[in-house]
Amino acid sequence: MRLTTAEATLDALLRHGVDTLYALPGVHNDHLFDAVQRSGRMRLLHPRHEQTSAYMALGAALATGRPQAFAAVPGPGILNCTAALLTAYGTGAPVLAIAGQVPSDAIDRGWGHLHELPDQIGLLRHMTKWAARIPDAAAAPRLVAEAIGAALGGRTRPVALECAVDVWGRPGKTAPVAPLAPWKPPVDPEAIAAAARLLGAAERPIILAGGGALGAGPELLALAEMLEAPVVTYRRGRGVIPTGHRLAASLPVGQRLWQEADVVLGVGSRMHFAQSVWGTDPGLKIVRLDIDPEEPSRFRRPDCAVVADAAEGLRALLAALPAQNRTRRPRPEVAETQAWFADRIARQEPQMGFLRALRTILPEDGIVVEDVTQVGFVGRLAFPVQAPRRYISPGYQDNLGWGYGTALGVQAALPGRAVVALCGDGGFMYQAQELATAMRHRLPVVAVVFDDGAFGNVRRIQAEQFGNRLIACDLANPDFVAFARSFGMAAYRARDAAELERALGEALAARAPALIHVPVGEMPSPWDMLAPRRVRGLHDAWRPALP
Repeated sequence: MRLTTAEATLDALLRHGVDTLYALPGVHNDHLFDAVQRSGRMRLLHPRHEQTSAYMALGAALATGRPQAFAAVPGPGILNCTAALLTAYGTGAPVLAIAGQVPSDAIDRGWGHLHELPDQIGLLRHMTKWAARIPDAAAAPRLVAEAIGAALGGRTRPVALECAVDVWGRPGKTAPVAPLAPWKPPVDPEAIAAAARLLGAAERPIILAGGGALGAGPELLALAEMLEAPVVTYRRGRGVIPTGHRLAASLPVGQRLWQEADVVLGVGSRMHFAQSVWGTDPGLKIVRLDIDPEEPSRFRRPDCAVVADAAEGLRALLAALPAQNRTRRPRPEVAETQAWFADRIARQEPQMGFLRALRTILPEDGIVVEDVTQVGFVGRLAFPVQAPRRYISPGYQDNLGWGYGTALGVQAALPGRAVVALCGDGGFMYQAQELATAMRHRLPVVAVVFDDGAFGNVRRIQAEQFGNRLIACDLANPDFVAFARSFGMAAYRARDAAELERALGEALAARAPALIHVPVGEMPSPWDMLAPRRVRGLHDAWRPALP
């Protein structure tokens, strides 16, 4: 069939299950937008800033695990999206960035075309797993298939395509390309056997599960129960096993148990805190299960590396382990450490009171998006989560201001679910204009804005570590309730946990966009539980990585 490059790209996206485009219009992408309009098959959601289009695609990808796409004009447009792309890279989100480009004969010539950016494709390659330029309509279906295949194959990560302004509207002969099967490494039976021997002999095993384990919850739980091994999750791994399970462990629990652990199994986890800060020694055996062949040896050489999809690798371990294992009883030190953490975190007020109010009102399948805020710091440790992808965190980028736009994308992808964004006043103002987007597209996200009139974490560090010399940390804020109402949005003010619970109940019941302003003072720091510290051994340099 004969299609323009824009039409061929759009058709290929739809064939790969991408039915929503998050984007702002701009002259370099006019033909793409026109193709979307004429097609009638692609939903187009336009925010008020390019950054938010990328965050919305990111939120949709994190909430569903499916590929999502955003588009931006070249130069300033795509540069506005880079914080979201970096976060997609860090959180393993299958996001496709579609960037416009200057006329094809002017690319990288330095002629000063509108929005020209030297080596734009090179920039995109630094923040994505795969990037390419669409040269014509004939190549578009294949390149879309390769992009989506790369995003989903192995370790999921963002990818990018760019297309010149004169190429989008140029017609050509095209043919559909079937979706590529995502690459998965085969499970190595010898590696599984070695891992089973180490785990079966362990007296005090511990499991660290990250975002790579999100699709392997049942297998992970079965293995944990077989080994009586606590499963430590943080940020991306939250919910992979239910919070209330006796073996579900938060980060501080993991840090304490790490001191005496003899074998650790990392499943889809970078194990960054554990290996680079908590410390290792020759008495600790490390087993890594990861789909990325480069990951197991990034910090130190493991005693055993299984390169496989998490679910497939765990199923193989479950089959191999009984021959190496023995009858195990619940470990007293696990229950004791869990009790210590429960007592300690219960006294983290007012943050825990706010989180209890949210858990009381939010439906079980509701989704929380945590911005970088004092309540969020406690939430990533203690908010009860019963299933994966219900507590969404920015991962190691921890970029302030990501929360509200990301929550809008979560809501767009899962319209029947309740979505709450936990924001601070500093972070929310990065995206405050997107209240207009929520109203325009009827996205019933409830934004909870905890307002301490400062970049709270920065202020505390300056006070405690720099002799109370406070620099650029105090803020002048609007009346958040009046601000939200100026968009036609329901808005509430809650001065304590009880008022927050009532406001949340009313806002979520209305199924409409809403904002809840929660004025707070300086909150007590949770950093004695959050900050990793060395608890055993020497630095990981004692054992070099594999060449």
